[in-house]
Amino acid sequence: MLEIIAKKIGMTHSYKNNGSTNPLTIIKIYDNIIIDVIKNNNNNIIKIGYSKISNTKNINKSIIGFFNKKNIPIYKYIRESNTSKLYNPSIGQPINYNEIFKIGDKVSVQGISSGKGFAGVMKRWNFSGLEASHGVSISHRSHGSTGQRQDPGKTFKGKKMAGHLGCDKITVNNLNIEYIDLENLMIAVSGSIPGNNGQNIVLKFKNI
Repeated sequence: MLEIIAKKIGMTHSYKNNGSTNPLTIIKIYDNIIIDVIKNNNNNIIKIGYSKISNTKNINKSIIGFFNKKNIPIYKYIRESNTSKLYNPSIGQPINYNEIFKIGDKVSVQGISSGKGFAGVMKRWNFSGLEASHGVSISHRSHGSTGQRQDPGKTFKGKKMAGHLGCDKITVNNLNIEYIDLENLMIAVSGSIPGNNGQNIVLKFKNI
């Protein structure tokens, strides 16, 4: 599975032949560079870098030595992915996206969901809340009882309660690639993906 770094731009839509709309998410692909290829018996481990660094003042010397040994520029971010033995790119070259995907292919997208801060149980877990009358006083949106009686006398771990909502790593699988613009390194996938606009995401291609 090849994993490359991209950025979520925003959402738009297209029209189908029957007049219905098809929601699309626009994704900007970075210039992902192959910095290392480790060959194994069953697969190849591909190391990909992006975001080139010009000032190496705060970079560890061992990392600088790694890039100098490969005779390639230094990149800020590195990501590994296990690919099939058939995919064997050359070190120091950008990924050839013409060979990776085409319109109609499936892709999985991993990102960090939007943070919503501290949320109650009705927003976080879709609780119905308490009754609107009949003795309920200023606690209509509360979750009610959380524990048991004297035995076991505690609240179990994992109990659905109020708390932090969002900022979770979420993967959406099998999204169709609807549009490709290789000149600007942009694609459009069907449906929505996690994260805010401008946030980095990971595209996963299972057929590689």
